[in-house]
Amino acid sequence: MADQTPTQPPQPVSHPLFARFYARVLARNEPAEMRDHRVALLAGLRGRVVEVGAGSGANFAHYPTTVDEVVAVEPEPYLRDEARAAAASAPVPVTVVEGVADALPLEDGSCDAAVACLVLCSVPDQGQALAEMRRVLRRPDGELRFFEHVLAKKPRTARLQRVVDRLFWPRAFGGCHTARDTGAAIAAAGFEIVEQRRVKAPALTPPPVSVQLAGRARLPHDPSAV
Repeated sequence: MADQTPTQPPQPVSHPLFARFYARVLARNEPAEMRDHRVALLAGLRGRVVEVGAGSGANFAHYPTTVDEVVAVEPEPYLRDEARAAAASAPVPVTVVEGVADALPLEDGSCDAAVACLVLCSVPDQGQALAEMRRVLRRPDGELRFFEHVLAKKPRTARLQRVVDRLFWPRAFGGCHTARDTGAAIAAAGFEIVEQRRVKAPALTPPPVSVQLAGRARLPHDPSAV
């Protein structure tokens, strides 16, 4: 499937209550285990990187100096302002821009890597968001780094995830869905998964989001491949 630029206009994103809770409580009190996961996610990146759904900029401090530039795309206004403040002290140049995952404000083939960190749970359409990441990555060596909470393999936990998604979770937590099979979505979007591993969630992580997946994927060598 050839990559295509989306034709639908992006929808505005605003989650003012959740954004403040995330930035002031969750991000500022993040456990050391989560910071370790962020470091591992970004290790070895080079060149120009797009971070999709950068939130309040929690990843910025952990980018290696081999990165020339980070273009951080964040649709939520409050979080975007927080990210711009975090960018000022980042060890690499970070440009924070307004945009959404399903219509990235970047040219085709303009990035060496894309980072998706705790964002594919909340995008309206995972397939479209991943297609956009494919579009902006350079061939043949463009790489996707991902760290996401995902659908559990254990039936009991998976049932819990589906129940909370149906009842209240997306409304309470900024559009987040706990029962998405994100690893399968990445493969279905045409990426070749090089590495993926289940990682231990930080202590006190609620069960619906305690199943977490990290890994790397790359573009197929055949541009027409799905």
